[in-house]
This record gives sequence, C-alpha cells and structure tokens, in this order.
Amino acid sequence: MEGSDDVDKKPANGLGGEQEQDDKYRAPALDKGLDILEILAEQSGSMTRTEIVREMGLSPSQIFRMLERLVARGYVARSEGGDRYSLTMKMFLLANRHPPTRRLIAQAQPLMDNFAQETGQACHLVVPEAGNGLIVAQASPKGHWEFRARVGGELDLYTTGSGLTLIAFQRPERRVQALEHWGCKQPEQHLAAIGAHLEDVRAAGFRLGPSGYLVGVTDISAPICDPGGEAFAVLTCAFIEHPADRDSEARSKTLAKLLQLSAELSCSH
Repeated sequence: MEGSDDVDKKPANGLGGEQEQDDKYRAPALDKGLDILEILAEQSGSMTRTEIVREMGLSPSQIFRMLERLVARGYVARSEGGDRYSLTMKMFLLANRHPPTRRLIAQAQPLMDNFAQETGQACHLVVPEAGNGLIVAQASPKGHWEFRARVGGELDLYTTGSGLTLIAFQRPERRVQALEHWGCKQPEQHLAAIGAHLEDVRAAGFRLGPSGYLVGVTDISAPICDPGGEAFAVLTCAFIEHPADRDSEARSKTLAKLLQLSAELSCSH
C-alpha cells in the first residue's frame, strides 16, 4: 500500500546505534522522491519513466505517483510527448534565495575588516570553484600603502596555502571525491605528491608557509569548517613582516587572531 511507506519498522537484525536511529526515522516515500531528483540531476538531458525505473531498481508502480507529484510541485518537467522527464529550475531558485557564499561573505567581511585593522595585515577568503580556489572577499589595513589579493582571483588548489588547507581539511577518505566535485582533474595523482604535507596541516589545525606567489610573504591559512569538520572555505593572511616586527611575536599573534576568526565563522554555519 502507498501509505505503508511511512510506517516505521523495527530492525530485524538487532543493530543498534546509528542503524537503529536511521530505521526509526525512515521515510521511504521521501527517499524515493530524493532519489528521483538526484538521478535527474546527473543527466544532461531528459529521461523516460522506464529509464528512471531501471536506474532506481524499483517497479513502475512504486515511483509513478512520486514522479507525478514532483511534476505537480514544479520540481520536474514532463515533455510534451508525455514520457520524458527533466529537472526544472525550481531547486536552483530555492537554493539561491539565500546563496551560501553570499551569506558567508556578509558574515565574514566585518570580521575580516576588524582583523586587518588589529593586526595591520591583509587577509582574504577563498572557496573552491571550478577546479581552483576563488577569492570571494578581501580586507586590508588602513595606511598609506596597501597589499591585497584581488577579489575574483583564482588560486591553484595544489600549490597555494589556501588550496592546500581546503584539501587538508577534507576527510582523507573523501578527498578524491571532494576534488572531483570541485572540478579538479586527476586528483589521485596530485594527492599522492602532497599527502604527507596535508596530514601535517590537518594535525596542526592551520597552514603556515612561504607564499607560492611572492618572495618574502608568509601565507597563514585557517579552515572554515562545517559541523562535520570539513572545510568549505579558507581564510588566508598574506603576512608581511614590518620593520618593527623583527621577532616571531607579531606572526604568532596574527595566527592566533586568524584561528579565532575562522572558528567564529565555522560556528556560525
């Protein structure tokens, strides 16, 4: 029966913990709807009902009503011929009512501005985009000269402090998947060359090293992480030593403030 999809079933295998929690809150009808959306999202074109059924490994009657409801709600469009289905723009429009990057920038910018004034150092915010790191926000201290990264600039993920920190703070077993999702080519080959360094960065909780672009600049990078501990953005300070900073104290204070800022932004997501 259709209504039986929503009945909770006690696990027969005696499993507890997470498995029991998963079974307790089962919603098979919802799962079927999400499966349809995910399958259609992988297609460059449309799919017939038969193709969707075959992909899901279910009988036609199990997905027919679900597919029709997705059409009725505007998430899926049915072709004029009647038996080809594709995603509409509705999910995209819903996601972009509150774009995550825009929210992150709005939250980060005033904090980055404060950081720049307190430390006398510039910083920038980087997110993964199309196989690179994309600079989406920047802050510089007030003064008679200015050093800064350009908003909109693209950074190599495998050779820059921001990129290496983004990769380091993905779970090791998911790094290849994350890089492929970001649009990177041949991630296994690149990860083999930098694996040990990534583990050092992850263990330290930040990355500190010479800039990959400018001599005399030290990149200090700190991850902004989701609740699962995976980085979805990175804050990098391109630390420049001033004449008055002849010891490591200024750099240590800058690192501490950058870690505080990244922790604050992580907690807000």
